[in-house]
Amino acid sequence: MRKRSRLPLKRIVCAIGWTIIGGTAHAQGSVTLYGILDGGLLYTSKTLDAATGQNAGHQFSATDGGMSPTQFGLTGTEDLGAGLKARFKLESGISIMNGGFNNSNGNMFGRQAYVALDSPYGTVTAGLQFSPFFLAIYGTDPRGFSQFGSGLELYVDNVLGTGAFNANGISWASPDIYGFRGSVMLALGGSAGNFQAGRQYSASLQYENGSLLVNAAIYSGNSGGTVDTPVPSTLAYWGRTLGATYKFGIVTAKLQFVNYKVAQSFNSNIYSGGLDCYVTPQLDLNGGVYFTSDRNHTANHSIMGALGATYSVSRRTSLYAQVGVVDNHGAMDTGLSLNNALYGVQGTTIGASAGIRHTF
Repeated sequence: MRKRSRLPLKRIVCAIGWTIIGGTAHAQGSVTLYGILDGGLLYTSKTLDAATGQNAGHQFSATDGGMSPTQFGLTGTEDLGAGLKARFKLESGISIMNGGFNNSNGNMFGRQAYVALDSPYGTVTAGLQFSPFFLAIYGTDPRGFSQFGSGLELYVDNVLGTGAFNANGISWASPDIYGFRGSVMLALGGSAGNFQAGRQYSASLQYENGSLLVNAAIYSGNSGGTVDTPVPSTLAYWGRTLGATYKFGIVTAKLQFVNYKVAQSFNSNIYSGGLDCYVTPQLDLNGGVYFTSDRNHTANHSIMGALGATYSVSRRTSLYAQVGVVDNHGAMDTGLSLNNALYGVQGTTIGASAGIRHTF
């Protein structure tokens, strides 16, 4: 019988390590693992019964991503010389409550999966990516797209994952030119013989000068296509936004207008404003108010307000607490939390969320 040679485990590990180090040094690049873990508790005084559309009573539940989406990912860069740099990102959303996929349309790397080329003339990105419209709203949202009581709930309530997770996307982002930055994106639907099915495009323009930031963006998406995602990401809608932030001392003021015009559904105008204040380097307080009105039927409207506090106990770990209230009228169904309370019921609902967030 032929004997297999045995190589000590220590030598194997060393060999693999030197191979990786040698390959990385040769490529003059780097790969980084990163992520966010966020878990907490959620209370709402009313809960939507999906079967009847009525109030099912109050709820008290454990929830993933009370403030930030739980996620992990890999990102890497390679310096190509002559001012060029190659980058990639693979990002997945998960739930720490059950270990399954969450916040990413249910796919392995359903949040972001792209390769990009940076140059002095801007950045070209190819793959699954956030649209310029989504990034513009995130940039000026009064509560920073918290997963409780922010513009993120209104975004997903209106258009689900469309515009956030754009498959088959090609985009270009300009370099900074006297404070101006622009970005355009085209995402193809993937249907042979029908270019318009699932087609999505978006553009944004931002100006930043010292304490002032102003941005504007548009989005247009068609239904259809062959994008396979558990949560629809090719809903037909037209979007536009205009937002601004201004910093004075430790306080940042934010104002924003967003319109979501969804085919055969709401045509929602959302007006919002709020303040963010770092009382100390560890303690951040913020609050925002959001008024939503359906232009097709003004009887459909809601107002939502929320306050939040985040305390950093270390560079990577923070504790947070949030309280909010939403008042729905007509057919408006604004909810308070992206997880467990995305849609609300008529009348007034009060809610609170508290938890812990760790980044790595």
